[in-house]
Amino acid sequence: MTDQPARPVLDWSGKAPFPFTRESSIKLDREGRFFHDGAPVNHPGLARAMATWISRHPDNGRWILENGYDWCYIAVEDVPLWVKSVRVEGGSIVGTLSDGTEESIDPRSLAFDDEGALRCAVKSAARKGPYPAKLARHAQLALSELLHERDDGFVLTLAGEELVLKRS
Repeated sequence: MTDQPARPVLDWSGKAPFPFTRESSIKLDREGRFFHDGAPVNHPGLARAMATWISRHPDNGRWILENGYDWCYIAVEDVPLWVKSVRVEGGSIVGTLSDGTEESIDPRSLAFDDEGALRCAVKSAARKGPYPAKLARHAQLALSELLHERDDGFVLTLAGEELVLKRS
C-alpha cells in the first residue's frame, strides 16, 4: 500500500501566482448539453463526469465545475441539473438526476414554466442549494397519469392528495 498525498485545499479566491483566470468557455445549454469553446462535449463519460462536478461557488453563488482538485466558472443557460427519470413510491416522487444521483423530489417545488416544462428544486443540502432542475420529457411523461387540469391550473394527485402546481 502506498501513501497517497492529501488532496490540496481548494483555493476559492481565484488568485494564483501566475496569470490565471477561473473563467472558462464551458457552457451548459438549455437542453442540458455541455460545450467547450463552442464545440459539444461528445464523450458520454466526460459529460457525465462534468454533470457530477456542478456546484456553486461558496462566496458568490456562481455556477462552477469542481472536481475536488480544481474548479472553474461555467455558463448555465437554463438549469444546472435535469431530472432524467422519475418513479412514484407511495406518496413520494423519486428522481434520477443528470449527475447520476437519485433523490426525493418535493412535489410542492414542482412548477410549470412558460414553455410547459415541469421544473423543481433539487440538492437542498448542497452548497448554496437548492438547485433548480427541469424534468426531461421522459420524466414529465412518467407523471402524466398523476396530472389533470382544473379551472385553477394543473393538479398533481399523489397518495390521494391534490396539489395545485404553480407557474414559474
